[in-house]
Amino acid sequence: MNYNTYMNLPQMMTPDIPVEKEDSGPSPQVNGHIHTPYSFSAFSEMKEAFVMARKENIIALGINDFYTTDGYDEFAGLAMQFKVFPLFNIEFMALLKEEQQTGTKVNDPVNPGRTYLSGKGLRFPVQISEESRLRLEKLRVESNRQIVEMVARLNGFLASLKVGITFDAEEIRKKYARNLLRERHIASAFRIAAEANFPGEEELRDFYTLVFQGKGIKSALSNSAALENEIRNNLLKAGGPAFVPEDENAFLSLEEVMTLIKDAGGIPCYPVLLDDAKGNFTDFEGDWPRMADLLEAMNIFMIELIPGRNDFQILKEFVRYFHSRGFVVTFGTEHNTPQLDPLTISCRGGVPLDEELTRINYRGVAIIAAHQFQTASGKPGFSVDRKPTSAELIELENLGKGIISTFTQNMP
Repeated sequence: MNYNTYMNLPQMMTPDIPVEKEDSGPSPQVNGHIHTPYSFSAFSEMKEAFVMARKENIIALGINDFYTTDGYDEFAGLAMQFKVFPLFNIEFMALLKEEQQTGTKVNDPVNPGRTYLSGKGLRFPVQISEESRLRLEKLRVESNRQIVEMVARLNGFLASLKVGITFDAEEIRKKYARNLLRERHIASAFRIAAEANFPGEEELRDFYTLVFQGKGIKSALSNSAALENEIRNNLLKAGGPAFVPEDENAFLSLEEVMTLIKDAGGIPCYPVLLDDAKGNFTDFEGDWPRMADLLEAMNIFMIELIPGRNDFQILKEFVRYFHSRGFVVTFGTEHNTPQLDPLTISCRGGVPLDEELTRINYRGVAIIAAHQFQTASGKPGFSVDRKPTSAELIELENLGKGIISTFTQNMP
C-alpha cells in the first residue's frame, strides 16, 4: 500500500491543512500503545480493536508490537476503513549489562537490567537498512527458539505426570500466533487443552492442582485471563518446570535498539512503569529528576505510560513534572494480556483521566502523527539527536492535530 494514497497526502500537502493553535473544548480520546495478534494481544483479530475504537470515540490508535512491523499493512487498511488515525510503533527489550550486574531494575519490576524501549512513528511503508532487518530477524529467531524449548520442556513435564496432553510449537504458532511466538501463546493453548480434556469443574481443578505441583488454582474457571496468568506463573516463569532462561542473544543493547529505531524513522520512547499496587518504584524510576537527566543524556525525549497500572495522583504528579521538563508524553493500554479491557485510557481502579492528562496525551499523539507525516514526505520531523525546542514541539503539535482531523473526517 502506497503511503501517499493511504494518507490522502495530495490534498494534505496544500497549505490548507487545518491546525488547532488553541485547544477548544474537551480533548479527543487517543491511545498510542496497543499490541495486536502479530505479537500477543487481547484482541482475537486486529479489526476488533478498530471496532472498539469507533464505539469509544477514539480517533487515533498506535500499533506497538514486539520486534515486528508485520502488522502495519493490515493496521493501515483498517485505519482507512474505520477512519481512526494510525500510529506505527514498535517495542523492544534491551539489556543494560551494568545494571544487570549491579541488580538495578529499570522498567521491568523483576529482571535487573532488562529495559523496554518503544519506537514511535516509524516510516510506513517500512524502510530500514539491511543491517537493521537482520537484527530484527535475529531477535525474532532467538525469541521463538526460547518458546520452542519451553514447549519441549512442558511436554516432558506433562509426560512425567501421564496426563495425556502434549503440544507442538508450530501448531501453537499456526493456531494462536503469527510469526512471533510468546509465552502467553503457550498459556492460551494450555488452558484450552485443559478445558477440552477435563470438561468437568472438579476434574479440571484437580488437573490444575496436579500440574501446579500441589497448588490449587486461585482464579475462577470462567476467568480465562486470570487462569492463563496462573499457568504462566506456575509453569513458565522462573522456578516452573517449563522455564527456559532468556539467552543474551535474544536482546540488543540499548544503543543498538536506539540505532534501529532511528534507522526506521522512529522516535525513541521510554515506557514508564511508575508505581505498582503497593506504591513501589523501580530503582531507575524512583528519583524523577535523576531519571529525567539520565533519559536526556541518552537522547530520549519522549516517554509513555500505561495508566491502568498507576495511581491517578501519582501519575498526574509524574506527568506534570516530565511535561514541565519538556518531555513529550503519551499513554496507552497495551492490551498484551488476555484481558479485553476498554481502549479508553483510565488509571488504576478505573479512575478516568482528567482533561489536563487527556490534553497532554493528545498533544503527544499529535506530535507523533506530524513526525510520521514529515518523515514520509522526506522532511525532518521530531528531533531525535537533541532535545526539541518548545517552538518546534508546538509546530509539530499543531500540524499533527490538523493531519489527524483531516484523516478522520475526510477519509472515504
